[in-house]
Amino acid sequence: MTKVKIDPGVCNLLTTVQAASDDGMEVTVTVKSACPSVQNMMKELGETFDAYEVCLTKPGANLFYEYASEHFPGHAACPAIAGIVKCIEAECKLALPKDASITFLSEKDE
Repeated sequence: MTKVKIDPGVCNLLTTVQAASDDGMEVTVTVKSACPSVQNMMKELGETFDAYEVCLTKPGANLFYEYASEHFPGHAACPAIAGIVKCIEAECKLALPKDASITFLSEKDE
């Protein structure tokens, strides 16, 4: 089982994801989120997915991004969906489990 925690920043609507797969193809995903949009998405989409259909697509082309484009409020930088996909990738051996981050730099840091 692979687990990730997604801290989206200023909204502070934390999301945790657990992904489990026996065969590296079908994956069961459990998402707990303080974000109502993420909660609704998971209720509607369910919890079992084809990892290849989720992860091996062009950016923005999987069912999570398609759902978000129709139902989420305008917040294009939300990292929750990317975190869900990263968790599925790592669980199904489609990518190595490595932390990702976005760090704001001040002029003195550049």
